[in-house]
Amino acid sequence: MNRVQKWSCTGALIERTFDFVDFNAAMRFVNRVAEEAERTQHHPDILIKYNRVTLGFSTHDAGGLTEKDFSAALAADTASIG
Repeated sequence: MNRVQKWSCTGALIERTFDFVDFNAAMRFVNRVAEEAERTQHHPDILIKYNRVTLGFSTHDAGGLTEKDFSAALAADTASIG
């Protein structure tokens, strides 16, 4: 879990909320996350509230957290910078 320190863990889910300057910046981030999710075939739960985006990762077919979730979280952290 220390690889994704800004993420919280609740049961079988890791989650993080990202704040952006406005709606457009938030949507650019969501689109970057969506592209990576399609590439890796590992899709997050996404909640958008204007300039705030909350992502949640869990490997449902494995019944909990796997390496896929932590890799996806790291990719989302990187996507939040660009």
